[in-house]
Order: sequence, then structure tokens, then C-alpha cells
Amino acid sequence: MKKSIMFLCTGNSCRSQMADGLCKKYLGDQFDVYSAGIVKHGINPYAQRVMGELGIDISKNESNTIDELPLCEFDYVVTVCSHADSHCPTFPANTKVIHFGFDDPPKLTENYETDEERLPVYRRVRDEIKTFIIGLEKEL
Repeated sequence: MKKSIMFLCTGNSCRSQMADGLCKKYLGDQFDVYSAGIVKHGINPYAQRVMGELGIDISKNESNTIDELPLCEFDYVVTVCSHADSHCPTFPANTKVIHFGFDDPPKLTENYETDEERLPVYRRVRDEIKTFIIGLEKEL
């Protein structure tokens, strides 16, 4: 039976969505994968774009809060930003919560004017998340 895993971020728009897509691609046979935010901000178009470069379509994903997910208990919760980690809700005792923070591409690129400036930041964070996902079993 598959274990359930949720990736939690502040707005469920970028990092948690990338982790969701990457986990489904690389570990989808082992996990039922979910992502959520403390609040929801919609899916970031640059996150969609850089994930598409890997053949992963997150354009149909929805930005959700935890309360909107079909499960209320998870085997694992991974917070991918410090805000979500510090504001993480309480989960049942049998849920393993781990934190592995990644830079926030929208914040890092908020003053950039071109895609040529923004996209390398999104790609770097995507690739860092990919490396984390591929080695996820060691973290759990």
C-alpha cells in the first residue's frame, strides 16, 4: 500500500507544486502525493514553465490549502519553506513532519524584468527540489 505525502509551502504556488510534480514523476509508485499551502496563491506560471521543460505538466494542478485536501492525515508532511515550517499546523502523532527549505523564486526575482533573468532562478530551485526528491527515501 502506498504511503501519503504532502508538500507544504506558504502559498502552494511554486515550491510545493514543483515538489508535487517531481515526486509524482519519480516516486509516484511509492506515494500518493499532495501539496498545499497555508494560504493559496494560484499556480506560478514560471514554475509551470520550468517544470514543463522536464516534461512535467503542473498546469492542471490546483492551489489548495490543507483544509481543501481529500485527506486529513498523512504519513509524511514536508515543509519546503521556513514560513510553512514555522506556521505548520499540528498533525497526528503518526505523521512524520520534516523541513527541507528551498529559496523562494518569486521573491528572489521580484525585481527582475525579463524571463532571461527569472528563469535561471526557477530552474535552480527546481533542480534542487529534484535532487531532494530523488534522495527523499533517505530523509524519511
